[in-house]
Amino acid sequence: MEWQQLEYFRVVAKTEHFRKSAELLAISQPALSRSIHKLEEELGVTLFERAGRSVQLNKFGRLFLKRVESGLNEISIGIQEINQLKNPYTGNVSLAFLQTLGITILPEIISSFNKQYPHVEIQLYQNKTLSSIQQLLNREVDLCLISSFEHNPNITWHPLMDEELFLYVPANHRFASKSSVALSELSDDNFISFKKGLGMRGVINNFCEKAGFTPRIKFEGEDVSTLAGLVSSGLGVTIIPAFHGISSNKIKQISISKPYCHREIGIAWLNGHTLSPSADLFRTCVIEMF
Repeated sequence: MEWQQLEYFRVVAKTEHFRKSAELLAISQPALSRSIHKLEEELGVTLFERAGRSVQLNKFGRLFLKRVESGLNEISIGIQEINQLKNPYTGNVSLAFLQTLGITILPEIISSFNKQYPHVEIQLYQNKTLSSIQQLLNREVDLCLISSFEHNPNITWHPLMDEELFLYVPANHRFASKSSVALSELSDDNFISFKKGLGMRGVINNFCEKAGFTPRIKFEGEDVSTLAGLVSSGLGVTIIPAFHGISSNKIKQISISKPYCHREIGIAWLNGHTLSPSADLFRTCVIEMF
């Protein structure tokens, strides 16, 4: 059974006339008759009742027509979707990104890309680094915007930027008036950190270890805004990317002089997997942006 046979059947069912259908389909009437006859042979039933020069669907034909129309419509939609995907300016891109990038880097990237290519649809998935990587491996997303991670031969990670991390303290903290401090000076403070399993938890712990202490974690959170909010309430200090969502009357940003606290942010994609034109365009634009 061929797609063309089903289209011929649909036209004959609508016109109820072989000659008119043949003219609409731009084929000969005998060729159309042979195609319908072959279809009926494959199905093992007749689909039409002949009435002189006209034809009418019988009960088998009416039942089959409903399914044929549904199937052909789905095929038509599929062809349209493929054509959209082939066009880099009207397709879609799926992107997994770190939770901590949602208020800093990501909005700038999306805004810049959207101004140039407003008809490309971008699907966003906020996730942890390991979960984002798994989404990529499962081909659930085209690209990942994540920090550096342990080498994986199936993934290419292209560095984009080096993001500085800052110390944030309550406005009444003893260091609130300082412009910079050594991290070792915070060894006795309560820390507000990211939950275990989040990449930033390990990053903060590593820098504290370099400074010669293990952070005393008082509270945990999953995103930058939550951590900053807890700091502003006087519950502890934290190390996060630059954050501007809380008044300086409640929280203070301080540079860390030693060690230099930072993380690398990059874009990742799956090796051996051809990106759609829209995803390839997005990747190129992001790399050029940085």
